[in-house]
Amino acid sequence: MKKQIVVINGTGGSGKDTFVDFCSKYCETFNFSSITKIKEIAKLMGWTGSKTEKDRKFLADLKSLSTNYNDMPYNTIRSAIDDFYKSNALIMFIHVREPEEIAKIVSDFEAVTLLIKRKNYKLITSNSSDANVENYNYDYVIENDTLEALDVSAKEFVNEIISNK
Repeated sequence: MKKQIVVINGTGGSGKDTFVDFCSKYCETFNFSSITKIKEIAKLMGWTGSKTEKDRKFLADLKSLSTNYNDMPYNTIRSAIDDFYKSNALIMFIHVREPEEIAKIVSDFEAVTLLIKRKNYKLITSNSSDANVENYNYDYVIENDTLEALDVSAKEFVNEIISNK
């Protein structure tokens, strides 16, 4: 069975991690965020792990700087993809905000894209990464209305992804 990479996106609080957790009930998954290494660096700089608008802007700016300097975020994604292909997981979820980076992953790794939306959740616009979450033409869009419905959507998504392989 062929493995599939899925770039997942959605505004803060939309339910991305919950969706991945639900998908993990139906097949083995591999979960990675493009911001993980940036958060490690940010902690060295005094970031406490909070997610205020100021914190989100700081992380987005730091990611942009490191991308422009040596493309470190993308290189960590490539390394994580290598680990995914060595694992037993069938689906890899990569959390990415920036449309340019999403397009690069789709092109380089034949990934599909997924947007998780949640009614009554305001799009975060305090930084360029969060502000552009919906500025991409996603292959799949899932509405997160209730946990029960999100679980059903996860099962259907996994079945579709696996059956398309």
